[in-house]
Amino acid sequence: MSDFKKINPSEINESVFDLIGKDWALVTSGNSDKFNTMTISWGGAGIMWGKPVAFTFIRPQRYTFEFIENNGYYTMSFFDEKYRDALKLCGSKSGRDIDKVAETGLTPAFTEDGIPYFAEAKLVLVCKKMYAQFLNAESIVDNDAVDKWYDNDFHKMYISEIVEALTK
Repeated sequence: MSDFKKINPSEINESVFDLIGKDWALVTSGNSDKFNTMTISWGGAGIMWGKPVAFTFIRPQRYTFEFIENNGYYTMSFFDEKYRDALKLCGSKSGRDIDKVAETGLTPAFTEDGIPYFAEAKLVLVCKKMYAQFLNAESIVDNDAVDKWYDNDFHKMYISEIVEALTK
């Protein structure tokens, strides 16, 4: 963590729309013995219950899902464009089938509490789960979204407190 400095989440100067929707991120959960990561391009950030939070959406068939379910924390790592191929691989291959760290060449790092992230990231959000619920067709008001994005295959939404923001 020596290359990183802690900042208040309110000090993040980049657009969350760009960070998540355009640049993408790696969501990583587990511990130093076993973890998995996957690329996300959906999500958000804001304030809930008086705390800075991240909104993260994971489908249950993703390998990372079981790590997030079994751990109280996860990270969101954001990268410069030169890591786009690594992000593409992490979004298209399963950690059940390949060693994503070996395939991408990314360097795992760990917070003082052992939460995994990547040393090459430009920004890392350490997230503590606060709320989780599956999306469902009955609750989605925009029926076009159900038709376009789901075939009875709904994400689980996690609202998580951003307990630490690390930047270079």
